[in-house]
This record gives sequence, structure tokens and C-alpha cells, in this order.
Amino acid sequence: MTDHTLLTDLTRLSARQLLAGYARGDFSPVDATRAVLDRIETVQPLVNAFVRIDSEAALDGAGKSAARWRNKEPRGLLDGVPVSVKDLFLQSGGPTLRGSRTVRTAGAWAEDAPAVARLREHGAVLVGKTTTPEFGWKGVTDSPLNGVTRNPYDLSRTSGGSSGGSAAAVATGAAPLSIGTDGGGSVRIPASFCGIFGFKPTHGRVPLYPAGPFSTLAHAGPMARDAADAALLLDVISGADWRDWSQPAPAAPLTAALADGVNGVKGVRIAYSPSFGGQVAVRPAVASAVRRAVERLAELGAYIEEADPDITDPVETFHTLWFGGAARLVQPYGEDRRALLDPGLREIAAAGERYSALDYLKAVDARMELGRRLGRFHASYDLLVTPTLPITAFEAGRESPPGGRGVPGSRSAGQRRWTTWTPFTYPFNLTRQPAATVPCGVDGDGLPIGVQLIAARHGDALVMRAAHALYEAGAAHIPEPALR
Repeated sequence: MTDHTLLTDLTRLSARQLLAGYARGDFSPVDATRAVLDRIETVQPLVNAFVRIDSEAALDGAGKSAARWRNKEPRGLLDGVPVSVKDLFLQSGGPTLRGSRTVRTAGAWAEDAPAVARLREHGAVLVGKTTTPEFGWKGVTDSPLNGVTRNPYDLSRTSGGSSGGSAAAVATGAAPLSIGTDGGGSVRIPASFCGIFGFKPTHGRVPLYPAGPFSTLAHAGPMARDAADAALLLDVISGADWRDWSQPAPAAPLTAALADGVNGVKGVRIAYSPSFGGQVAVRPAVASAVRRAVERLAELGAYIEEADPDITDPVETFHTLWFGGAARLVQPYGEDRRALLDPGLREIAAAGERYSALDYLKAVDARMELGRRLGRFHASYDLLVTPTLPITAFEAGRESPPGGRGVPGSRSAGQRRWTTWTPFTYPFNLTRQPAATVPCGVDGDGLPIGVQLIAARHGDALVMRAAHALYEAGAAHIPEPALR
């Protein structure tokens, strides 16, 4: 057993550093897991990042991993590394409640989601399930079941969502890795607000099962302290699973794509779009930090041109698909069960019920046209760079910041839905492209700012190379949160 000081230090190590320490015998997976569980106990009452903590199972798994390391027979790429999992993924041994009072807990709960099964195969230590808004429906993390998840940089602010628990966990040292889902920005939004790295891979690269109500838009992806750790996690959770029919062709490991370090963007053609051609009002602190990140990419050898993709805000298209998914979700529910739902989820489900099949097919057509336009754009540019969000974290417990506006001309006009402040994220769920957020600074209140890197479909390695280059160049390091 190591002393308390070392255990505290272990929560600051990356997954790669933990693995190297296990190999040298400096410490064991049991030491790292105990440190993480101690850290969770400290931060959970403050940020509310977890809905379930599996201490007994985690320590049992860590002990088995430690034995393998002692025998110099580690299993897989993450043997002994503590990992948390968003409570939208099935994980055998307990219920997956999805942030909802409507989910019935009875049953065997014996099945793992594909990504969770891959974590087990690679020896990862599953420490707990993280918070989500109900069924992951919005861009902040609070629910009638689990309450509000708070930002480690300022407990009065939101962590973002819908993978807000995962972002808060990684930011506070409550496990170096987590897996989240992203249907309209749900990995990138909280990663940006909480100052960590988040990656939405090409749709289907990480198989999803069971298919959720937003599955045509939803991606699963890694959340970590840096791009190299995220690449390692993504290599583990990627791969075919017969339960997900959308799985694309096998892809090369992403860890190998990072070998060039700071030279990873040399010669890369980058389009920098600071505001989608003036369509988005970006706060000055955000705009300045993102511009500095772009200038750093230019110093690293990228070719930068200020250019805007052919995007007219596709919010109505997104709402048709998103609200329609919510309507399908609650379709079997009676009035008593619907009364248990988050009021905002009830509202968008009611809006979705007003769409016709022709409305839905029109949205599908608009989505395909947007994908075609972005494909043409990427024939000229390897990467598109934007702010991840036009703002920094706002008051916790709200869907949108004060003074937000409804969506002009929308069936949701007058309602301040989360899509009013996430214009840089959800378009790339419609197009199914890979996109990452990298921390690039803080605002005057010390709140993190993210820069978004986007490539054409299946250009995951290019996004990771560019993100890794920013980390290696020191351009992605920001002050630690108050809780760190």
C-alpha cells in the first residue's frame, strides 16, 4: 500500500502514465483505483458527477489486474485503468436509469453495451456510472431523478451536457477516462465547459446498442484530459458489433496517427470560421482564445484560410429529427408516466408529435443536402476550425442562459431550447462528421473555452493529429479547476 500523498498524486496521472507506472511496478491498479474512489468520495457531494459508484466491483477488478501486471501478462490496452461510463450505456450488474424516473429497475440487467464490453475485454476498471439529463435530451446535465451536475471551475455554473457527469468526473480526477454520447454536442459541450478533451468520432465508429430515440444523430466517444488518452480509449471502444447495423468499415488505430506530435498539422489545409459568416454572435473572450489557437496551428505549419462552410442554420432540420425522436420515446407512455418526465422533455415530445411523416422525410432530405455541401467544402479544406461554443458555462439548473431567444420561424419559437446556444455543434451530428473540442483558454471569470476541429467523415485520424499537436505544443493547457 502506498501513502496518501502518492494516492492523491495518482488521480493527476493520465491513463498512459498509469499504464507505464504499472509496467515499472511503481504502483498498482489497486493503488490507482483506491485513489480514484477516494477522489470520487471528495468531489461527488460538490459536483454530482455520478449516479452509481461500484467500489466493490472496481476494487475486485483492480486486484485481478494487479495480479496480471505482477505476472507481466496485462490484458488489452487499458488493463487496470479506472474508467467511468455515462448512464446511457448498459452495464451489467445494475440498472441503467438514463436519468429518468420512468425507467423500471426490475430485471436482470445482465447485458453490456458494446463499448462497455470492449472496456472489460481490455481490462479497464469500471468505477461508476455518470450523470445525464433524462435520456440525454439536452445540452446541460440535470434531471428529475439525479438533480444538477455542477462545473468544477465554478459550482454555480453548469457542467454542460448531456455527458456532463463524465466531463466533471474527468476534470476533477475522478478517473482519467470516460465514455459519453453526443447527439447534438453532448460530448463536446461539457468537455468545452469543463476544460477537457472530447471527441465525437465518425458516426458508427463506436457501435451503439440499444438504439436510442436519437440514434440517427448519436455518436459515442471518449472524454479525457488530452487527445492521446482519448485516442487510446477510442481504439478500445471502436470496432464492429452485430447489434449496431450502422457500423462503418474498420479503421486504423488512432494512437498510431499521433506519432508526428507537433508536426501533425504541417501542410494541413485549415478553414477557420469564427462565426459561420456572421450568423453566430460569439463572446469576445471566446473569439480571442479560438483565434489564438488557430494562430498556433499556423505556427505549427498548417495552411490557414478564413472561410465559412455553406451552412444556413439547420436548426429546424435538427429539431424535426430530435423532437421526433423524443415523441417516439414517450409514445408508449400513459399520462401518469409522462408526468414523471422532465418538463422540457415533455415539451419537445409534444412538439415532435405535431410533425408528419412528410415533415420527417423533408428533414432527412435537408440533412443529406447539408452533408453533400460539407463534403464539397472538405474537398478544398482538410479541417474546419470553429469555436466549440459561442459562450462559456452559465448558471446551473437552466437549459439556456438568461436572455436567450427562441428559434425564429420554428415551431419552437419563443422557447429557449439548448440549440439556441450550440450552433457550432449540432450541424455536425446531422452530417455525421468527426469533431473534437480542445481547451484553448479561459474567460475573465476563469471559465474554460474550447476550439472545435472538424474533418470530413472518416477523417478521425486527422482531427486527432491536429488536437494532439495543440497539446504537444502547449496550446491546450489551461489552469486546473478549483476542485482539482
